[in-house]
Amino acid sequence: MTTTKLLTCKNAALIVALFFTVAISGCKKKDITQDETLTGPAKKASTAAIGVPGPKGVCYVEVNSFDIRNVGKYKLSSGEQLFDIAIIFAANINYNTSTQKAVLGFNPNVTNVLNNRTTYIKPLQDKGIKVLLSILGNHQGAGFCNFTSQASATAFAQQLANAVTTYGLDGIDFDDEYAEYGVNGTGQPNASSFVYLVTALRQLMPNKIISFYFFGPAASRLSFNGVTVGSKVNYSWNAIYGSFSPPNVPGLTKANLGPAAVDIQATSSSTAASLATQTINNAYGIYLYYNLPNNDVHTYLSSISSNLYGGKTTTYTP
Repeated sequence: MTTTKLLTCKNAALIVALFFTVAISGCKKKDITQDETLTGPAKKASTAAIGVPGPKGVCYVEVNSFDIRNVGKYKLSSGEQLFDIAIIFAANINYNTSTQKAVLGFNPNVTNVLNNRTTYIKPLQDKGIKVLLSILGNHQGAGFCNFTSQASATAFAQQLANAVTTYGLDGIDFDDEYAEYGVNGTGQPNASSFVYLVTALRQLMPNKIISFYFFGPAASRLSFNGVTVGSKVNYSWNAIYGSFSPPNVPGLTKANLGPAAVDIQATSSSTAASLATQTINNAYGIYLYYNLPNNDVHTYLSSISSNLYGGKTTTYTP
């Protein structure tokens, strides 16, 4: 079965129709937990991913359409990799109507990437790039915000941690879209659920990355009983492409936030360059990219890297 996925929430200026196949289920890397402050326009915080200065480049790749290995094809004029983190977009949080429980699901394209990690994932990690798996709602009523107990949230967190271990990933990204809370008799968002979930996942993955795409009901349910989501996740970034909007996640510093977000195939290079300048001027530690295609876009990326790092993106490896 195939459904059409409208990414209106991912780009304020453009509605992108994407066909998303419903999920079927079936190192020595140091964890990035806290970054130093920025040190200047052509300098930035040290990264545990590749050890270069500047805001981290985080890139979502729609693996239904594009190759995740494209993230490793771009280098700065200094010879360093442009991107620090690659995100496989996306696995799903599904709902089993028989057991009435949330289950992790992978569509065929995500399954292909994960099952062939030596082909798709390890080459990026060998270049120092962290690889995360994004988890997205799937129109079935299951979401990050409607677990009713710590036990139910922990059960799903265990599935996520198992996937990270099984496929040799560097962490999990949460994207609270398309859950359609209430479908299949599921509950509406509550105040405790997302906090329960990230708390459990952090306990299960103390040395892995957890990130939050700042959108959906989860974005307004970031604390419960004195525990904040920001104390459990490493990063959060803006969800509206072509805009500059710092996520409000208590517990995260500027070094761990990405207020600038671009859709490589929709945001103009002039806007992307301006957002890079704002990132540096306001001392934030993340710059978010989405929709990296299979073709060479190093000229577009240069308009960003010149302002972030004082150097062009000069290398594209076919």
